Amino acid sequence: MPVSKSAVREMHAAARKQERNKTIRTLTKTDIKKANKVISSGDVEAANASVKTAVSALDRAAEKKILHKNNAARKKSRLMKKLNKAAKPAETK
Repeated sequence: MPVSKSAVREMHAAARKQERNKTIRTLTKTDIKKANKVISSGDVEAANASVKTAVSALDRAAEKKILHKNNAARKKSRLMKKLNKAAKPAETK
């Protein structure tokens, strides 16, 4: 446990920040999962909208330093890669 008053205050502030960050992180993860589910369903129009929402959530989380910017970029890249692969018509031989 913290000893000084300032350490106690910092502990309380850290707990508040942790709670705030947790909600944003959870919502971002949910948006990514929804986007992946829609992409795998094959509906390209809905997938575009869902990926746009997920990318926006990742950008907000990175801007607020909840996620590292490279982490957010990697997740966006993987989502876009899946979307482009799903949108590309299946090539036949």
